[in-house]
Amino acid sequence: MKVLVSGATGFIGQQVVPFLQGLGRCRILASARDEAKLQELGADYVVYDLNQEPHDCYERLGRPEVLIHLAWEGLPHYQESFHLDRNLVNHYRFLQSMIAQGLPSLTVTGTCYEYGLHNGCLPEETAPNPTTCYGLAKDVLRRRLEALQQQHPFRLRWLRLFFLYGPGQPERTLMAKVDQALDTGQETFDMSGGEQLRDYLSVTEVAALIAKVALQPRYDGIFNICSGQPISVRRLVEEHIAARGGRLRLNLGVFPYPAHEPLAFWGDPSRLRLAVAAFEEEQHHAAHP
Repeated sequence: MKVLVSGATGFIGQQVVPFLQGLGRCRILASARDEAKLQELGADYVVYDLNQEPHDCYERLGRPEVLIHLAWEGLPHYQESFHLDRNLVNHYRFLQSMIAQGLPSLTVTGTCYEYGLHNGCLPEETAPNPTTCYGLAKDVLRRRLEALQQQHPFRLRWLRLFFLYGPGQPERTLMAKVDQALDTGQETFDMSGGEQLRDYLSVTEVAALIAKVALQPRYDGIFNICSGQPISVRRLVEEHIAARGGRLRLNLGVFPYPAHEPLAFWGDPSRLRLAVAAFEEEQHHAAHP
């Protein structure tokens, strides 16, 4: 099976590619704009800018059987209009062209911000109501891809990511700032009150889940990529500091809670567990025919 990973040099892509390589049963093709970073992945690659005209993109990108589409520019600037004005337009044009030219299976990373200000445990059936340009752009992209299925018989797996941390995380994210404070020997760290409940997973675990959902043969549709276990932001930060052996003192309440997020929300991983079980069953059959 030939699997193409777009956005392969990003925070998540750098973990997805080696996980796929470790499976040993896929030919992996990585795609991004930066050739130097692609070379570091140690996989076959194609330098490609999806913002260009995609008239022959499926052929140029090796005619993959599965596309794991991770590419998306400009995070974590969630409220910027370019998500709608540029990213949505260009990414849909690219994906539409890939599908029209023969792509049979597409997995795309969406976001928990599609849910908007819903509180509590969120199953995939929760009605989207995004309050950020980023969340709205992803929600519209999903709807347009679902409509495209009426014209082309392709498989679509839409993965709503919750919160991630780990190697290579963007510098503006909370956990990256905590690591920077620890690395530079700061004594204190300014943050919000920290009572928000969120659903966090390490990027390595998220990468494995993305690959498993993309490759399993049974389930299509929307999946929450989450733990299902809420944790307060304060506790998450305190545990991370302790795990690193740090002595960083938290200045709580310096920053207000984000207006674009509810105080407490996390994902329901029930559909995710079904997909992972289907992947593992397929792996077992492949190993023991």
